[in-house]
Amino acid sequence: MFGRLGAPEIILILVVIILLFGAKKLPDMARSLGKSARILKSEAKAMKSEGQESTPAGPPNTDEQPPAQRTIQAAPGDVTSSRPVSEPTDTTKR
Repeated sequence: MFGRLGAPEIILILVVIILLFGAKKLPDMARSLGKSARILKSEAKAMKSEGQESTPAGPPNTDEQPPAQRTIQAAPGDVTSSRPVSEPTDTTKR
């Protein structure tokens, strides 16, 4: 259906676009579309290079000691005592 677009059909589509948006807005729209495409391309390239950098170079180091448990001190006049707080763990891989 769309594979048989000839010159008259393309010209008709362009005329309709010019009538809908106006000749003054078309260059601005094309410029905006070009900027968006460049931004999308640069973001995709950045995500791709970020993915390659985040791959681990070797096995994880098992010599590290776990962090000491922290304690929240009660405020003066607070009736509750201080209690230990566990650190949040990040289980997601990036």
